[in-house]
Amino acid sequence: MIRVVLVDDQAMVRAGFRMILESEVDITVVGEAGDGREAIDVVARSAPHVVLMDVRMPVMDGIESTRQIVAAAGEARVLILTTFDLDD
Repeated sequence: MIRVVLVDDQAMVRAGFRMILESEVDITVVGEAGDGREAIDVVARSAPHVVLMDVRMPVMDGIESTRQIVAAAGEARVLILTTFDLDD
């Protein structure tokens, strides 16, 4: 079973990913976080195999959160998924 944590500041995005991922028999979502600081705590508690991480979030961005998760020497792999809607 592949254990996944979803990290995004938009609850609807997390819900969409959860729905898609949990339709697979070998994937389970073991946690969610709405910002990078919360992500570090959720990952420490849930020991996921994969973290789907947004970049732009309040409190702590996904880049710094990823740094800290990887530095903790856990087994989790971080996959950064993000969208930017900037005119410039």
